[in-house]
Amino acid sequence: MPETQAPAAPEVREFEATVDRVDGRRVWLSETYFYAESGGQPADRGTLGGVVVEDVQTNHETDDTGAAAVAHHLAEEPSFEAGDTVTGVIDDEFRTYCMRSHTASHVLYGAGRQILDDVGYGGFDIGTEKVRVDFTTTTEIDDETLVELERLTNRAVWESRDVSWEYLSTEEARSREEVAFNTKTEEGVMADADTVRIVTVEGWDWAACGGTHVSNTREIGPVTVRSRSNPGEGLTRVEFSVGPAGIDRRAQIHANARRAAATVDANLDTLPDETRALSDRVAELESELASMREDVLTAELADLPAVERDGTTWHVGSVDGFDPNDVGEHAQELVGDDAGVVAVVGEGDAPFVVVATDGAVDAGDIVDEVTDEFGGGGGGGPTFAQGGGIGADAETVLAHLRDGADDD
Repeated sequence: MPETQAPAAPEVREFEATVDRVDGRRVWLSETYFYAESGGQPADRGTLGGVVVEDVQTNHETDDTGAAAVAHHLAEEPSFEAGDTVTGVIDDEFRTYCMRSHTASHVLYGAGRQILDDVGYGGFDIGTEKVRVDFTTTTEIDDETLVELERLTNRAVWESRDVSWEYLSTEEARSREEVAFNTKTEEGVMADADTVRIVTVEGWDWAACGGTHVSNTREIGPVTVRSRSNPGEGLTRVEFSVGPAGIDRRAQIHANARRAAATVDANLDTLPDETRALSDRVAELESELASMREDVLTAELADLPAVERDGTTWHVGSVDGFDPNDVGEHAQELVGDDAGVVAVVGEGDAPFVVVATDGAVDAGDIVDEVTDEFGGGGGGGPTFAQGGGIGADAETVLAHLRDGADDD
């Protein structure tokens, strides 16, 4: 029950082997070329003796040589048994995709070596639509850096660099500064081993790795970087696509860029300048609009009707389309002189009440009076309070605030 031969002979797609043992839907072979899930690369798909292989795992059982055993998990119990010869067929499309993706991750990491400071390898995973590489680095991977990573990666693909692998003693591998290690994700590469498998992308990247790879970077095809994120402290995750998913993603990006250019009446070369100018103009207009809204709010609050309650002049009214915080700030500026209380109700689907006073009347008490009557909640102090979630329309709340008042 030896280890998988897939990393050493990734081109093999069909083989014959003797069945060593069968346990339900689990099967062990005299040798196998199915890749067992490890280090971020998924297990191969395919069939064994005509039965679909659902998963391939390295378990803790070993043969007489101490090699880890590879268990093939089938979709159903097989009709064959120990001693039989069976044919294994590996899904060519999926194996090829994994080989391209895995080598692409090494090339991307090699690009990171060139432009990132204190770069380290934090993890790797192949998904059905995208692949991720986690970098540890002190460099912020911003948009410009992300684009440069993609450019350098595709340059290395275009340059048709040879990809090879060899086994070195663990001591020698550790002594080589250029070799990248991640013992957590590259399961089995280093554990209890006197030797370690080193995958080399000619003149570009060197890494301890037990996965399957293409023999030349030109086999990878175009690489399209999709996104970046921060999955944990000190980690930056870069996700990319290869093959059809990468081509489709790049076409989508190109289409989006052309639509954006058409929208702002620019071409792709001038799109950054045009969008920057448009953004500046939008910011300018937003500033002008905010200033005009300030003037409108100031004018509306200045015209609030005045009523008398308990010997105090109240300015009571409603506004529409303004934030309660903005209303509260302006209401406090109006208190004084002939306004002992300024009470403003917000119109719309979510009525609110804002109260500012000179202290002779407690603003918090007024808000409590409204929320006790109509529901909602709020809070504040003697000179300013506000409430929201009121279960009545603005006119009803205004009538309540004016209750008992005589027109001024």
